[in-house]
Amino acid sequence: MSTQDEIDYQRIAKAIDFIQSNFKLQPNLDEVAERVNLSPAHFQKIFTDWAGTSPKKFLQFISLEHAKSLLKEEKATLFDAALETGLSSTSRLHDLFVKIEGMSPSEYKNGGKNLNINYSFSESPFGKIITASTEKGICFMAFTENKENALRDLVNKFPNASFFEKNDEFQQNALSIFNKDWTKLNTIKLHLKGTDFQLKVWESLLKIPLGKLSTYGNLANEIGNPKASRAVGTAIGSNPVAFLIPCHRVIQSSGKIGGYMWGSDRKQMMIGWESAKVYLED
Repeated sequence: MSTQDEIDYQRIAKAIDFIQSNFKLQPNLDEVAERVNLSPAHFQKIFTDWAGTSPKKFLQFISLEHAKSLLKEEKATLFDAALETGLSSTSRLHDLFVKIEGMSPSEYKNGGKNLNINYSFSESPFGKIITASTEKGICFMAFTENKENALRDLVNKFPNASFFEKNDEFQQNALSIFNKDWTKLNTIKLHLKGTDFQLKVWESLLKIPLGKLSTYGNLANEIGNPKASRAVGTAIGSNPVAFLIPCHRVIQSSGKIGGYMWGSDRKQMMIGWESAKVYLED
């Protein structure tokens, strides 16, 4: 990402934060552009280039009322029924093409001993990202501002593995979702290190469609343990694969966006970006 791209990213993040905080006032283009020190015309251009829609339309998606309406519509049984009748589009259900293959207990226990892990750094619409994979699939994906810190986090998860800086096919297929290359979705696989409970929670996250939101309580019900909201939150916070496992689609029951491992601003941007994609496809 160039210096100018980073500046634009920060400006868009600031603009979205302003819209999120002031949606009830319905700020116009001039007001939002002034907040990021740009002319309305220039702000409109870079915002549209990044989000694929205008700031005015984006305001509708990022608002709290929109989040609440999406939340009310989130019903797994209806979603499953849509799948069975073939009514859902590939783009909205892309996460369901991701296959989870949990590591064996011995792999989990020995910290990745005998595992060869490839890793690479790439750019995404939401900043720099590190992606790592074993011979079975993606094992780690995280947004980062510092390559050394990102690599250290990866090594800490698999202290006994062997690491190679290499961009392989698993990584390329996973990163294709940012470019909307839906032809490779069925080749995306995950090879995850987690407890049975964590894997169950991460799998439930994959059932939240693009452009939809859920809550910790809903996910607890989904896995058959309605009293486990706090434990579900902990498992979500341990998600090792950003974006592919969409923990950014989980909000508080009050409708507030809530925290995110890789930054609440980035979470807001993802929710708005996905909502815009769904709107443009309708």
